[in-house]
Amino acid sequence: MKSLKYILVCCLAGMALSLGAAQRKNKAYEDYIRQYHKIAVEEMKRYHIPASITLAQGLLESGAGRSELARKSNNHFGIKCGRSWDGRTVRADDDAPNECFRAYRHAKDSYRDHSKFLRTGARYAFLFRLKITDYKGWARCLKKAGYATDPRYADRLINIIELYDLDRYDTKKGLEWIEEFPNPHQPYLANDMVYIIARRGDTFEKLSDELGISKKKLRTYNELPKDYQFMGGEIVYLEKKHRRATKEYIVYVVRQGDSMYSISQKFGIRLKNLYKLNKMEPDSPAPKVGDILRLR
Repeated sequence: MKSLKYILVCCLAGMALSLGAAQRKNKAYEDYIRQYHKIAVEEMKRYHIPASITLAQGLLESGAGRSELARKSNNHFGIKCGRSWDGRTVRADDDAPNECFRAYRHAKDSYRDHSKFLRTGARYAFLFRLKITDYKGWARCLKKAGYATDPRYADRLINIIELYDLDRYDTKKGLEWIEEFPNPHQPYLANDMVYIIARRGDTFEKLSDELGISKKKLRTYNELPKDYQFMGGEIVYLEKKHRRATKEYIVYVVRQGDSMYSISQKFGIRLKNLYKLNKMEPDSPAPKVGDILRLR
């Protein structure tokens, strides 16, 4: 009987130790969270992806920033090259040997690309019907959409979020933001850049508060004067426009109502570069309907 009690006590002690070990927080994870949580919140406000999910994926995919991909290539999410990627690349073994992965100059670039990757991927579109505070739904739907091959991927994300209380960034930052902006502007992606469509009554101040981007940057990105008043329907970029259009747009045939500025906004090209591409000056006559303009 004593031996049986001894065995039971040992088993229970072992279970307690195992449970304690399983719940013990990893300092490397905590350091990673401190370093990147602000970026995750910024991405949440801009792309409507829960910060908890972004952080949990970054932790899991990069081993808290210690994986070779993260250390040498700043790839924190294990995103592979794909056909559309024309940036830096690196080779590493994954599901198959010597696979192509995206490489970035900075970790922040990896976070931004992760947001764009989810936002533009057709197979991930249904995720954005979920509430920003539904991290369990997001985790399960990411697995369902095929983000990772690990059958326990969703459970791993949920466990990380709950162990490190990552949902506090969704509720504290996300809910405050949702309450302040109950009808936020929908972000869109085109020309590899994020933009919103302005509404009548919008101001730079209101957009700055909602999007977390300074008024000066919004004006600069969109080449607009301080006293500009939004009429509604304008494209408003949330990042600097490109020097030329993306590869699929080579030329453009001018249509009725077009201006050099509206064309520059349509294709996300800086106005001065659009003039330069077409050997024009800002004071040149406006293009006529039917004129062909170079976009790259």
